[in-house]
Amino acid sequence: MMSTTASASKGEFKPVLWTPGDWNAFFGFGTNILVNMLVLTGLLRFVLKMPDSLVFGRILPALGLMMCLSTFYYAWLAYRLAQKTGRSDVCALPSGVSVPHMFIVTFVIMLPITIKTGDPMKGWSAGLIWVFFQSFILMIGGFIAPVIRRITPRAALLGTLAGVSVTFISMRPALEMYMTPQIGLVCFAIILASWFGGVKYYKGIPAGLVAIAVGMIIAWGSNLFGLGLGGLSVKGVGDAFANFGFSVPIPAVDQVFSGFEFLGVILVTAIPFGIYDLVEAMDNVESAEAAGDEYPTTRVLTADGVVSLIGCLMGNPFINAVYIGHPGWKAMGGRIGYSAATGIMVVVLSWLGIISVLLALVPVVAISPILLYIGMLIGAQAFQTTPVKHAPAIVLALTPHLAAWAKLQIDTMLGSTINAAQAVGGLAADKVGAVKTAAIAALPQQGVLYHGLEVMGGGSILTGLVLGAIGVFVIEREFVKASAFALSGAVLTYFGFMHGEAVGIGGGMGVTPSVALAYAVVAAGFFALGKFGTTTDAVAHPMEMHAAPAE
Repeated sequence: MMSTTASASKGEFKPVLWTPGDWNAFFGFGTNILVNMLVLTGLLRFVLKMPDSLVFGRILPALGLMMCLSTFYYAWLAYRLAQKTGRSDVCALPSGVSVPHMFIVTFVIMLPITIKTGDPMKGWSAGLIWVFFQSFILMIGGFIAPVIRRITPRAALLGTLAGVSVTFISMRPALEMYMTPQIGLVCFAIILASWFGGVKYYKGIPAGLVAIAVGMIIAWGSNLFGLGLGGLSVKGVGDAFANFGFSVPIPAVDQVFSGFEFLGVILVTAIPFGIYDLVEAMDNVESAEAAGDEYPTTRVLTADGVVSLIGCLMGNPFINAVYIGHPGWKAMGGRIGYSAATGIMVVVLSWLGIISVLLALVPVVAISPILLYIGMLIGAQAFQTTPVKHAPAIVLALTPHLAAWAKLQIDTMLGSTINAAQAVGGLAADKVGAVKTAAIAALPQQGVLYHGLEVMGGGSILTGLVLGAIGVFVIEREFVKASAFALSGAVLTYFGFMHGEAVGIGGGMGVTPSVALAYAVVAAGFFALGKFGTTTDAVAHPMEMHAAPAE
């Protein structure tokens, strides 16, 4: 089927800009983007306490411009790929504001500086200079990433991506669904029946739209019985209209460069998260290639860097990234048009200030099943597009992400508990640090190995990639290559990019020296085994033994 499609006259082939499947992908991806924008707006208004004039008048218009440029570029890249190959099934890469970075720049950069200075404008400037440096790291790294892709096994790239999808993409929407199951589970069933079961709804209405509509009906209908499912109200809708207006991006160059006063704090996180961006983008490009669409890694990374820089200079403190989920949008019929249509939608939402209105009309729990679907698909792809015998390596690549997610839950709980204790007057300010230290020290007695989560989960996306690659090469008995990745793990750990909470060399022995030393020992052992050891092909691999028929 693929060869027949590709054998069409490529020189004269004109790709279709919009297909029926683009409606499905548009409603699915569009609602994904909408959720991220609603969360981002909430962080700016309620966490950073930024004035609405700054949020709706400066930041969101700049964000809309950045995301529109990005989605249009990837639609054009998909058009060129379809034209080049003569294929009609090419799907554009999804892109938007980087969700992990959304929280990092808010809580690690902008919030501490806003609290310290008492000025949200200073926090905004710090976020802008952070993105400024991140953009250049992406552009430079775009020329290194293809080399890394060539030497890294697919199971390692997709395995660490699966770890992100299972934890940070799937878990939150799954929990939200079960907190309001009357809406969440019903909408999830609608999504599953269509996108996994092939069920077609009335007159071809997209499943994502059906799910949102049903969620709205249940939420608003529940108000008639005083249940308040979904947390929607007429008063909330009326209040949301106060933010209507028309705002276009305005250059913010002065605000960008005024953030240089916080350079020392910013570089500590900008460098490691720049590397995170490189690996994440490589994983997502690899995921798209596994689904049949091969995009140039260098163009993808440099494009993310360029559009992020443009957004930054116009006042947007959030970085752009290629999203996880390409196979999901392609599976539901997305091609080229859904990406460009999402860009137009973002401009309308951000330039007219109507995001809060949508938040007041649509229950977020009705959108959660779409995000869970994407997480399920990406997690499955790691196993479906790699050799069966590499499955243990994929599971190994998942484990650092599980540790990072668990640590985040514990940290959030501890912070919330301490804040509550202070609020009711039961904890003096000078005792906060001691109480937190004592609580963490007591966790192992309850079976919670917090320090293990902290060490293993540090730099989880890099850790998952390195562990997954080591696993694959050991399975393939290529011990010298496994040694090379173990050695890279030692170096990355020494400088704090893996298994550490800070970048540097600590007291001269590295951030986590014991882990770095252990990786170095493993590297030496694998190298010796590869050069001087003996292996035999007569012994079947355990996964192959289970798969082979009895003789």
